[in-house]
Amino acid sequence: MHVSFCSVLFTIARNSHGFSPFSTHYAAKAQMGAAMTIRENVEQWEREYLSSYASHSVDSRGRTRAEKQCDIRPVFQRDRDRIIHCKAFRRLKDKTQVFLTPEGDHYRTRLTHTLEVSQNARTIAKALRLNEELVEAIALGHDLGHTPFGHAGERALNRVCPLGFEHSLQSVRTVERLEKGGLGLNLTYEVKDGILNHQTIGKPHTLEGKIVRLSDKIAYIHHDMDDAVRAGILSESDVPAEIREVIGSTPGDRLDCFIHDIVTNSIGKNDVRMSPPVEEAMMKMRKFMCDNVYYNPLAKSEESKAEMLMETLYQHFMKNIDEMPGEFLDLLSEGEAKEQVVCDYVGAMTDRFAIATYDDIYIPKSWSV
Repeated sequence: MHVSFCSVLFTIARNSHGFSPFSTHYAAKAQMGAAMTIRENVEQWEREYLSSYASHSVDSRGRTRAEKQCDIRPVFQRDRDRIIHCKAFRRLKDKTQVFLTPEGDHYRTRLTHTLEVSQNARTIAKALRLNEELVEAIALGHDLGHTPFGHAGERALNRVCPLGFEHSLQSVRTVERLEKGGLGLNLTYEVKDGILNHQTIGKPHTLEGKIVRLSDKIAYIHHDMDDAVRAGILSESDVPAEIREVIGSTPGDRLDCFIHDIVTNSIGKNDVRMSPPVEEAMMKMRKFMCDNVYYNPLAKSEESKAEMLMETLYQHFMKNIDEMPGEFLDLLSEGEAKEQVVCDYVGAMTDRFAIATYDDIYIPKSWSV
């Protein structure tokens, strides 16, 4: 579906990751006695303090469209700020993580999941002296393209749309094309690469991207188990003893184990990884969650309705394209495929807006004069 788009992403011009022209820039400034900007001081600090394996801001492979540098913020910090201020980020607060429209204030949403991924990633990056701002930008942006109703919504659009639908690709499309009236956020290559490759099958090109890829898994294993216990679906004693013996018997114990194991096994290395025993236990825990939460008929009793709703909205707007907002019609006028643009619109909805839209189209209203 996004083959040509992803090809463009991976042909962004690349700078060398060794000697940087910025180093000579700093030296020339110092020779002339010229004051460095705040950004330049931060970039110089990165050179002196961060690991040689870190992604340094001055070595970024750049943006699709060249921009004037900020005098205060390095490039990855700017990317993080752009993501936090974008509309797609705000919509995450009303999108399902696992439990659809749960009764209770403390269940995770797609936004709180994103924040937990970010915090895990920053903790690991700081310990390894990697670039915290890059991992934070990737983490905050990794689920921007997620559908309403969690993976149920994603499955529905993937099934009904002939182009297919995958949230990691849609997250990149969101920051590259859909935000800011079609201009996108113009993020750096490294951030988009990390967003694109945050899933298990992904192969990020930076260590910071690898951190987020692992942090996403340990975040949802941690908080989805916590939510399942809160919902009365599981108790900690249900977790097999062979798993508890390796990674702990509470969500907090497991989170602590995962993070310490990654740091211990990655420090001083050009890689980010877990030890084999902990990685094996994590995958067993993930399978346990799949069997008992992600595919649990009680926890997922409403998902078939959510999938039907998403498919129905997709089919409705395919037949009534003019009912979509102008910003999406503009994409059509620029040559985007109709199926893609309808997915863009329906996939961007929050749970509440999708339900309200369905209600407005298909549920009869009381007659009044």
